[in-house]
Amino acid sequence: MAGSNFVDYVKIFARSGHGGSGSAHFRREKFVEFGGPDGGDGGRGGHIILRGDSQYWTLIHLKYQRHQFAEDGEGGSGARSSGKNGKDIVIPVPLGTVARRVLEDGTTEYAGEVTADGEELVLLKGGRGGLGNWHFKTSTNQAPRYAQPGEDRQEGTFILELKVLADVGLVGFPNAGKSTLLSVVSAAKPKIANYAFTTLEPNLGIVECRDHHSFVMADIPGIIEGAHEGKGLGTRFLRHIERNSVLLFMIPADSDDIRKDYAVLLGELTQYNPELLDKERLLAITKCDMLDEDLIEEMKSHLPEGVPSVFISSISGMNIPRLKDMLWEALQK
Repeated sequence: MAGSNFVDYVKIFARSGHGGSGSAHFRREKFVEFGGPDGGDGGRGGHIILRGDSQYWTLIHLKYQRHQFAEDGEGGSGARSSGKNGKDIVIPVPLGTVARRVLEDGTTEYAGEVTADGEELVLLKGGRGGLGNWHFKTSTNQAPRYAQPGEDRQEGTFILELKVLADVGLVGFPNAGKSTLLSVVSAAKPKIANYAFTTLEPNLGIVECRDHHSFVMADIPGIIEGAHEGKGLGTRFLRHIERNSVLLFMIPADSDDIRKDYAVLLGELTQYNPELLDKERLLAITKCDMLDEDLIEEMKSHLPEGVPSVFISSISGMNIPRLKDMLWEALQK
């Protein structure tokens, strides 16, 4: 992955601002003998905030900015003047970013996620400003000589993970034709070559179908047997599939056993996250431009049961419109 601009995992250390102290000031003016307390409140410390930005598609901007410190609030002053609030740190992140807080024992807990443009998630709140001494004036204590200190700052380590937002995710072994399909049905231009692991980062494309409908398709890097254990590209990109509404399994027509390959792919997803079984699934048999009708009919008996399937060729355009219709219908479910 050296040299890639696609970063979907970063760890940052963040610290919010300390609240400003309240003032213990007394009014001092000519001809005012007993001015009384007039100390202002301290300002709030700055927050650490994640904000969704549709113009971002990677977390690379945080790769070299792993320390995020917000400003402290200013202290209060006389004449009941409140201190200035500390400046918030607003971190723009791509849609689909999940934040997890790293605990002292090394485990993580879910902190939230950002899925909409402009949506904000406060990771750490700034400390509240302290109250000035005029708040503490009572009938029995007309001149309080104390004020409230500001609330302490918060700090913590967070893991930010990007899960690509797409309607349809392409699932298959390396070199199954996923990138070629995406390049044919959308304007995306993923790298295509005749060797495994050509795709090293997810690619997104907008697919247009009948009646001016459209949906987003994601080309996920190829899965191999044992991916859930870290083999091949491991679980690095399996998390992107969690966001997809429909999974399109792609197996080439020259496979030795289509049913077995489908079972292996499904097994890898299941062992990574059993909830993936709840998603709509379709099967596309790719690279079928050299097959005749008789051979296709014979192959249909060797397909896995219970999953809608279609024979396609991205090169010749065979059944591509039908595939789009099937995907759109699956998305409506």
